[in-house]
This record gives sequence, structure tokens and C-alpha cells, in this order.
Amino acid sequence: MNKIDLLNRNAVVTGGAQGFGLAIVERFTASGAKVAIWDKDQEILNKINIKNTIKKVVDVSSYKSVSYGLETTLQELGQIDILVNNAGIAGPSYKTWDYPIEEWQKVIDIDLTGVFFCCKAIVPHMKEKNYGRIVNISSIAGKEGNPNAMPYSAAKAGVIALTKSLGKELAENNIAVNCVTPAAAKTRIFDQISQEHIDYMLSKIPRNRFVLVEELASLVTWMVSEENSFTTGAVFDLSGGRATY
Repeated sequence: MNKIDLLNRNAVVTGGAQGFGLAIVERFTASGAKVAIWDKDQEILNKINIKNTIKKVVDVSSYKSVSYGLETTLQELGQIDILVNNAGIAGPSYKTWDYPIEEWQKVIDIDLTGVFFCCKAIVPHMKEKNYGRIVNISSIAGKEGNPNAMPYSAAKAGVIALTKSLGKELAENNIAVNCVTPAAAKTRIFDQISQEHIDYMLSKIPRNRFVLVEELASLVTWMVSEENSFTTGAVFDLSGGRATY
């Protein structure tokens, strides 16, 4: 494992109690950062015991919850240098015309609006220090649009556009805003989708396997380091060759 220096940096990782988020937390702490793990699942949070972390029950789809999480995090860490917007759900598999309205709204609220809420709350604190690194976890579905996953695909496309907009707004500050478009990984999110959809996603990956959570964590750790001092508003592909642009 390459050593990337995150010493004396404080991070917030949403959805950090499992999957991609937990792998990112582990890599950040191994690199010297202190990490606030934000997750709405209290039960899973209670099982985490990682040095140099604090745990906060935060529902990113609620701005009130995000604001309270920020307030209590700042009380303990003092400053937030890094934000990783990772929290997300897949939603069930339906054709667009059959998609339940309430399920559409739930996916959009967490996967897209949650990213906006966290950026809205935390960016002002980064601007005060003229330093920050923000990484938004999008998806290859945001580039290509997966059938039977319309809300997820639309939300992840929105995350890409949000990243580009915010990156331009903060370009004159020492704050980099980028996103990653990974292929799927074998995490608990697979529990939300059909085997047919899982098989479809795998069939589209030229490397013929799903991405490992550690591979995403490695890329994100460099993206939030001081070494990433020029790139902003960019989309980093991690799709095993699936992406065509």
C-alpha cells in the first residue's frame, strides 16, 4: 500500500460505516487523518472500532441532521479539511413507467440532495481556511444510465454535474472538488437490487469482475491529499474499462 500523507487532516465520510465508505475511512486513518464517520445506521456504527475516528448518526437527506452532525463534529475535531460524499442507496429495480414515486424520491433525496446538503453545510468552513478537498462518489451509471435503475442513474448523473459546478465556483480557492464513477462492488447495496441487474452490470465490465472497495479507497485517498492541488471539477473513472468517455 502506497503511503499518502493525510497527517493533521480531518475528514468527514458519509455512509462511512460499511462498503466503500468504511474502506475509505480505514485508508484515511492509515494515512494519518482523523475521520468523522457519518451514517444513519446506529447499529452498524456501534460495531466500528477504528482508531482516530468519531461516529455520528447523520441522515444526509435531512439538512437538519446534517447541520447537527456538522456542529457536533466541529466541536470534537475543530476543523474539516476533507469531505467524501459517499452515502447512497441503489433503490429497487423497476422499469421507469412502473417505478414507485416514493422510491424515486427516496433515492434522489439520499444520492443527490444529500450531496448538496453536505456541501452546502461544510464548504463555508473550508472557505474560511482557504483549504479543502471534496470527493463525491458518483457511479458509472451516471455516465451510461442503467436500465431498471433510472432514479439511481439520474441521481449519479446529477452528482457529476454538481461536482463540475461546485468545482468552478471554488476554483479560486484552494479547494478541489472532484468525483469518482466506479463500477459496482460487492457490498450490501447488492441486497437492494435483483440478480438480473447484478449480472447485467458485470457483463458490461471488460475486466470481468467488480471493483474492490480497497481500489476505490486508494484513488480517493490521493484525490483528497495536498498532492491533488490542480485538478478540480473532474470525473475519475474506476469502471474496469466500461466507460467510453
